[in-house]
Amino acid sequence: MASADSEAVAAEREAIPRSVKILVAGGFGAGKTTLVGSVSEIEPLRTEEVMTEAGHGVDDTRGVEGKDTTTVALDFGRISVASDVVLYLFGTPGQERFWFMWDELADGALGAVVLADTRRLDTCFHAVDFFERRGVPFVVAVNRFDGADDYREEEVREALDVSARVPVLTADARVCESCKKVLVDLVSYVIRLRDPSPNG
Repeated sequence: MASADSEAVAAEREAIPRSVKILVAGGFGAGKTTLVGSVSEIEPLRTEEVMTEAGHGVDDTRGVEGKDTTTVALDFGRISVASDVVLYLFGTPGQERFWFMWDELADGALGAVVLADTRRLDTCFHAVDFFERRGVPFVVAVNRFDGADDYREEEVREALDVSARVPVLTADARVCESCKKVLVDLVSYVIRLRDPSPNG
């Protein structure tokens, strides 16, 4: 039995490299900067700027009218999920005018978290489509905003039209342990995809 356990651990280590690049994507105001900041074990790099008149009529602020800053390049953080596995987190900008950067950020990514706001689910359609077209494994994490309607996993999955195998999770981007669980679930999902055997 010990031998089988040792083999499973060895296989898992082979499936996941020691340094892993993870993207955190989603619509404008979904909580990407908050998630990276709450879970990072280093001071996160943020490229948030105050929104200006130039964004009026361009950025979709419906549902987040009180938001006055926006990520213009990326957010960056780091977290260790095992003694020898470190995740490097790259939060993508949410507005359409910055989507051209996503290709560069996605290069070399092991997987992604698509952060969804149930008040504005349509704002994460682009992220879902982006990762599906590029074959990047992703999980959907519904960020629980105060006052937002509570939808079942099946309802979110149907609304986003994602495959039954894609995990749909709930999270609070403000809470470190909640975000850490999402990241661990993403890594576990990637391992299962790389070793689809019943015992993998």
